Amino acid sequence: MHNTSEHFIANARIALHNEQLQPVLNAVTQFLPAARSAALAETPEFRALSDYAVAMKDHVLEYLDDYLGEFVTHVRGRGGQVHHAATGADLNRIVAGICRATGARRVIKGKSMVGEETSLNEALETAGFEVLETDLGEYIIQQAQEPPSHIIGPALHKSKEQVAQLFLDKHDLGPRRLDDVRSMVSEARAVLRERFLEGEVGITGANALVAETGSFMLVTNEGNGDLSSTLPRVHIVIAGIEKLVPTLEDASALHRVLCRSATGQATSAYTTFYTGPRAPDDPDGPEEFHVVLLDNGRREMLNGKYRSMLRCIRCGSCLNHCPIYRHVGGHAYGWVYPGPMGSVLTPLLTGLEGAKELPNACTACGRCEEACPMQIPLPEHLRQLRDDERAQHVSPLIWRLGVAAMMWMFRYPALYRLACSLARPLLGWLSAHPGLMKKLPILGGWAAGRTLPAPQSHTFLGQWQRQLAAREQDTRL
Repeated sequence: MHNTSEHFIANARIALHNEQLQPVLNAVTQFLPAARSAALAETPEFRALSDYAVAMKDHVLEYLDDYLGEFVTHVRGRGGQVHHAATGADLNRIVAGICRATGARRVIKGKSMVGEETSLNEALETAGFEVLETDLGEYIIQQAQEPPSHIIGPALHKSKEQVAQLFLDKHDLGPRRLDDVRSMVSEARAVLRERFLEGEVGITGANALVAETGSFMLVTNEGNGDLSSTLPRVHIVIAGIEKLVPTLEDASALHRVLCRSATGQATSAYTTFYTGPRAPDDPDGPEEFHVVLLDNGRREMLNGKYRSMLRCIRCGSCLNHCPIYRHVGGHAYGWVYPGPMGSVLTPLLTGLEGAKELPNACTACGRCEEACPMQIPLPEHLRQLRDDERAQHVSPLIWRLGVAAMMWMFRYPALYRLACSLARPLLGWLSAHPGLMKKLPILGGWAAGRTLPAPQSHTFLGQWQRQLAAREQDTRL
């Protein structure tokens, strides 16, 4: 996936003026938080579940190598193979090598954010393989040749009219009408069903890797992940190393937190645990079972101040509650992970210089942290990235000088009050001349879409002091 994070401001401006996108974003970011709230209202123990999941993940991260070793031992003991990928390119090379070694040409894929992170589809297609996404949302954006815009709903940015036209253009099925969602889903199911049967290699992600058994947990609502896992003769699981949990009971606890936070469901339509290739007495399943574990910068995060980001379970709850995401959507962020978690992960995984706008795309309202079931301090991480940006001289010099001057002035309250008293008349004059303000450097960008209200003739502190003095005088009388 081509990274356009460095163009976040331009991307956001385009999204804000997209008249088809805005109603869709508004509906989605109202529906999903409402569904989550309803689910949590019926789960009084949710906070305890969240605390358990956080403690469990922190424990795993503390002893990550131990649990990795246990997981690898159990996978190999059940006849599977484990591969370690240091980078995204390594993962793509390993997966292509497995496909090539088995003589396969047709690959079917379940939804995987790791696959998006490494641009696996593009790598496999370049290597000559046919790759088909089988999750409906992923299938839609694959046909549209677009990146995902949301972690759990890759095609949420598309209206049903756009999807209907896409299917009419891409499916060679003759004249027909696609007037409602049901007819579109039926058509996609019929097209995908044939391709499932032709798949020689199935690739899926994993919602959790269970150390005590060597199993992985797959959570879906369409069943495509299970068909991708069981029908092809080769199954490849791709996952980040942070997906480990110690036991099946821990995976179950994580599942309860994940479903409620992601879609507001008590449980997903399909939740399956897979352990190794098909056994001699199994009626179905793959002949070969591979797990590819991806690092790609995760160990560096493990040893630094952003360690808590490795708790992330990709539920998307922070996106759904973010006022920035609600207005600009996922494509504006320019890479795989959008919203608050993406604004932290993208600079960490791809480099701060190319994604320096993302940590600043935040109102510091704190809703993301409140909504995060894994209690990740996202606003704090965004502030830390801004500090890194300043320390590494990534931001423009004028910006750094401005921030330094502001921080210096905040140390001297009398100087701050003096500056405000001088600026107040100037701002009042500028508010009466909005055309001029739009032409000024720095302020021009802010004023392009806003009107500056005239400031009051006195400060809040001054008014408070006058009222307090009047009250004390009344008391004395």
